[in-house]
Amino acid sequence: MSGTDLENGQAAIEAEVERLRARVAALESELVETQARANAVVAQTQERVYWLDRWHLDLNALMRRPGAAELRGALRAARSVTRAFRRAKRRLRP
Repeated sequence: MSGTDLENGQAAIEAEVERLRARVAALESELVETQARANAVVAQTQERVYWLDRWHLDLNALMRRPGAAELRGALRAARSVTRAFRRAKRRLRP
């Protein structure tokens, strides 16, 4: 094997190592973003659970009661009307 072949082989190895380092850095950055999003979701959920516990509400028991599905449907319909109104209001603004 000649010196040029060794240099080319070494350069290829160094290029591959640099490519892998860049990929690891990108994956670490992605992991940090994913952890931040997960932490935000956990914090939001903990806050909701705190208030449900404080008010002594058991959502499972509440949703088993007659009329709960209808109430959810009515709330969903009211929310969609409110959203449609807000969208229309935004469109009319100058």
